[in-house]
Amino acid sequence: MTMVSEVETTARPAQPALDRAIGAGSEAVLSRQQADGHWVFELEADATIPAEYILLRHYRHEPDDLKLEAGIAAYLRRIQGTHGGWPLFEGGALDVSASVKAYFALKMIGDGPDLPHMRRAREAILAHGGAARSNVFTRILLALYEAVPWRAVPVMPVEIMLLPRWFPFHLSKISYWARTVIVPLLILQALKPKAKNPRGVGVAELFTVPPAEVRHWPKGPHQKAPYAQIFGGIDRVLRVVEPLFPAGSRKRAMAKAEAFVLERLNGEDGLGAIYPAMANAVMAFDALGYPAGHPALTIARHSIEKLLVVKEAETYCQPCVSPVWDTALVCHTLLESSGEEAVRQAERGLAWLQPRQVLDVKGDWAEIRPDVRPGGWAFQYANAHYPDLDDTAVVVMAMDRAQTAAGHRNYAEAIARGREWVEGLQSRNGGWGAFDADNDYEYLNHIPFSDHGALLDPPTADVTGRCLSMLGQLGETAASSRSVARGLDYLRNTQEKDGSWYGRWGVNYVYGTWSVLCGLNAVGVDPAAPEVRRAVDWLVSIQNADGGWGEDCASYRLDYAGYEKAASAASQTAWAVLGLMAAGETHHPAVARGVAWLVERQGQDGLWPEETYTGTGFPRVFYLRYHGYAKFFPLWAVSRYRNLMQGNGAAVLHGM
Repeated sequence: MTMVSEVETTARPAQPALDRAIGAGSEAVLSRQQADGHWVFELEADATIPAEYILLRHYRHEPDDLKLEAGIAAYLRRIQGTHGGWPLFEGGALDVSASVKAYFALKMIGDGPDLPHMRRAREAILAHGGAARSNVFTRILLALYEAVPWRAVPVMPVEIMLLPRWFPFHLSKISYWARTVIVPLLILQALKPKAKNPRGVGVAELFTVPPAEVRHWPKGPHQKAPYAQIFGGIDRVLRVVEPLFPAGSRKRAMAKAEAFVLERLNGEDGLGAIYPAMANAVMAFDALGYPAGHPALTIARHSIEKLLVVKEAETYCQPCVSPVWDTALVCHTLLESSGEEAVRQAERGLAWLQPRQVLDVKGDWAEIRPDVRPGGWAFQYANAHYPDLDDTAVVVMAMDRAQTAAGHRNYAEAIARGREWVEGLQSRNGGWGAFDADNDYEYLNHIPFSDHGALLDPPTADVTGRCLSMLGQLGETAASSRSVARGLDYLRNTQEKDGSWYGRWGVNYVYGTWSVLCGLNAVGVDPAAPEVRRAVDWLVSIQNADGGWGEDCASYRLDYAGYEKAASAASQTAWAVLGLMAAGETHHPAVARGVAWLVERQGQDGLWPEETYTGTGFPRVFYLRYHGYAKFFPLWAVSRYRNLMQGNGAAVLHGM
């Protein structure tokens, strides 16, 4: 395998076209900067979050807001699939749980069950086995509404709050998102409150048999023998013995669960800064008897309102917000585009980011790494207990790049603390997870409660690639850093047979391969190395005929089957182009065609259209449409291509 170093002149976008695209794109991105210097774009998931928001309001019997409900109803009707149900991403297959929640919410708002779209939804749900095929979280919601018995929900006694760390199950052994969602749920499962549901709406018509007669609730497709049988047996035993638990231990466990939530309530940004945990906290406070004006309940409920996106004709609720992530990536993009105003505004963005570094809170990650000093950034406006490695690495690289270009050391201390924290959270296998070290107790994904298979936060190739990118940009190589050497070993061991890498947090192998190629380049891996050549060959082989790249969310399968072809998307095309350039392939015809695709499809507003979901919350379960991705990643790729071509195809000098 050899690198291609020639490309026909006619295939290469002309310099004036590149300059125009970069100018228009930069102006468009700058116009979306907030007054204080940061950027935040919409973060859209599927029907479940806006549907749950409606059901939360009716669970609590909150005052009617007809305009808001009409906006959410319009949104839910618009995203209904042609198959009659609701998918997890644009154009995806029907998902039973999402469909049950969307149908329930629309019915709660006032859509009659005999309306055409409701009838289509009901028929589609029943054709897929009915509401009894719903996942655990949907069944909990239905149990709160008395639509199913509590025996439909796996037993999770609140007494798990008292378990020692050496026990097979402990909160520190599951992911941050799991523990923030589960702990308030433990309170709800112990108290079993009932929805107020003033309109008395139910969804019995979504079951193929009456819910009380359902005996076999589904488990996740990943849950196989022998663990599934073992944990299923434990669940059956717990159903018998839980009522016999001593009152004293239950009282202590409830107090510990309540204290956990209160300590991490996170002000108006909410528990875990993610909707499911925030909503569960509100319901838990209600169940515990907090009065309506209690400060904790008031602020917990207010935090959810900040997730709403209200438009003229539609409204939806975001799963969380992404200002740190968006701002850091836009800063990289603007520093790449190199215009004087762009660089100045990138500095304003970095100034906004700097005080958001978590320096004085040892979050849950310290349970495993107590000797590591804090120093990371979170994804959201505030989430001090849960900074993440991906955001931290990206922020550090942007600060280092700006500092180097400007010849100052304004960010030196922030960079040093961020680097220290990232290195301190490297896992024992050499990789990095998103929020914790060594969060890889795979057997826990087989407990009945984990039918989604997303209970853990193990090391992944994409985050590891990002952390190596940071270390490499700061001057480390495998020869100088044991962390880099171990990270490289992890990546070489996790490369897929076709040359790609799995992308946990973006769709999917295109995303993962881009991240890893950037990391390999940053730490000085030879572009001729076998792992780089195989990745380059793979990226070139999957380029679409139109010159772009696209990958479907369906590529997240349990058994590795590789990339799932899809129509070209702006963000995925940008990732592929950036990855190839990081591998030394600036002159490759595939890069020129990819850049040409981006230039040709830029809109009149300077941005790129993209309806597809290219972000990942939980593989196979929850996907994300980052509205910013198609706004800044293409601009970044086109800018880098221009810059490298002006330098005669020189190597990429930055970590990303």
